[in-house]
Amino acid sequence: MSVSFFAPTRLWTRNFTLYFIARIVSMLGDTMIPVAMAVAMLSLGYGVSAVGFALGAWMGAFALFVVFGGVFADRFHPRPMMIGADVVRCLIQGSLAVGLGLGHPPLWFVIAGSLLGGTATAMFQPGLTILVPQVAADPRQANGVLRVSQGIATMAGPTLAGLLVASASAAWVFAVDAATFAVSGICLMALRLPPFTVDRSASTLRNLLAGWEEFRSRSWLWGVILIWWVLGIFVWGPLTPLGAASVIAAHGKAAFGYAEGAFGAGCVLGGLVALRIRPSRPLFGGGLAMFLFPLMPLAAALVPALPLLMLGYGVSGIGWAFWGVQWATAVQTQIPEDRLGRVAAYEVAGSILAVPLGQTLSGPVGTAFGVRPPLLVAAVVGLGCAAALIAVAPIRRLRLSPGTGITGRFQGQPERRGAAEECS
Repeated sequence: MSVSFFAPTRLWTRNFTLYFIARIVSMLGDTMIPVAMAVAMLSLGYGVSAVGFALGAWMGAFALFVVFGGVFADRFHPRPMMIGADVVRCLIQGSLAVGLGLGHPPLWFVIAGSLLGGTATAMFQPGLTILVPQVAADPRQANGVLRVSQGIATMAGPTLAGLLVASASAAWVFAVDAATFAVSGICLMALRLPPFTVDRSASTLRNLLAGWEEFRSRSWLWGVILIWWVLGIFVWGPLTPLGAASVIAAHGKAAFGYAEGAFGAGCVLGGLVALRIRPSRPLFGGGLAMFLFPLMPLAAALVPALPLLMLGYGVSGIGWAFWGVQWATAVQTQIPEDRLGRVAAYEVAGSILAVPLGQTLSGPVGTAFGVRPPLLVAAVVGLGCAAALIAVAPIRRLRLSPGTGITGRFQGQPERRGAAEECS
C-alpha cells in the first residue's frame, strides 16, 4: 500500500501534532549528544575510554531503571512522568553546558550527569510507546512518520553538533539539548487526554512479574532481544567510541558529525520506504533490511574518502529505520495495552542492556587491538544478527492480522481510531 510522507489529515490531530513536536525536538537534542560527548572527552584529554565510560553510564542507568519506568507508567498516567523527566534532563544538560563552558570539568562530574540523565530518560521512555496508540488512529502510519522525522532529526542533530563543536565548543551542544527538553515538556503539558484507568491494587513486584510473564510468553519478542544482546556488545557498544576515534583521526572533528548526519538521512529514506511497503510479516521484512546496517561499522573501520564514508553510514540508516518501524508496530499492536508500558520497558531494557558493556569494553579493546579491528568484527557480527532475524521461525513468521490492536485503557475510548478523531 502506497502512502506519502504527508499522511492523511486524520493522523495530524492536535494531540498527535503536540506529541510529534515533543518527541522530535527532544530527539534532535539527543542526537547531538554522542558527537558532543565524544569530542568533549577527547578534547579534554580523557581519551577513548572516557567516552565509553560516559556513554556507558547513561546507557547503564537507563537500562537498569527503565523497567521500573514501565511499571510506573502502567500504574499511573505516563504523561506526568514524562514531563518530570524533561524537567530533570533540562537541568542536567544545562549544568553540563555550564561546566564545560567554564573550563575543564572533572570526569566524575560528566559521568554523574550521564547517570542522572539516563535515569530520567528511563522514566520518560515507556510513555512514548504507550502514547502512540492514544494519539494516532493508525500506529503503523504514525510510526512511519515518526521514523522519517526521527531520521531528519538524526541527520540534522549530529551535523549541527559537528558544526558547533568545530566553530564554538561542546558546551553549546549541551545548552541546545537543555532547550529541547524544555520544549518537549511544554508540548506534553498541552496534550488533552481522557482519564487514565488503571488497577493500582497490585504491588510493584506483582506488576513487574505480570509484565515479565507477558514478555516471556512471546518467543518472537525475547528472540529479538537475545539477538540484540549480541548486537549491543559487539556492534552498538563500540560503534560510537571507536567509530568517533577512527573518523576524527582520519577526517577531523566535524567529519564524525557529518557521518552521523548521513546515517540520519538514510533513516529518512528508510522511514519513507516503510510508509510505502507494509510487509505482511513485518519482522521478516525488517530482518532483510537489517543486512544494510553493517555498512556503518564497516565504513567506520575502513574510513574511506568522506563521501564514501557518508554513503556507508547513509545506506546503513535505511536498513535501521525500516526495521525500526516494523518492530515498533509489532510491539504496539501485539501487546495488551494495560501491560504495554511494562512489556515495552522490558523490551527496551533488553535491547540496550548489553550496550553499556560494549561501550565500557571499547576503550580497553581499542587500546589492545587498535580502533579498526573491533569495528571490522562489528560489521561481521551485524551480518550474523541480520541472518538470525530471518532464520528464527517465530520472528520470521510473525504476522499482523487485520484489526490487530489494543483495546483502550482510557475511559470513553473503545478503539484507537475513535479516540484519535475525538481529540482532533
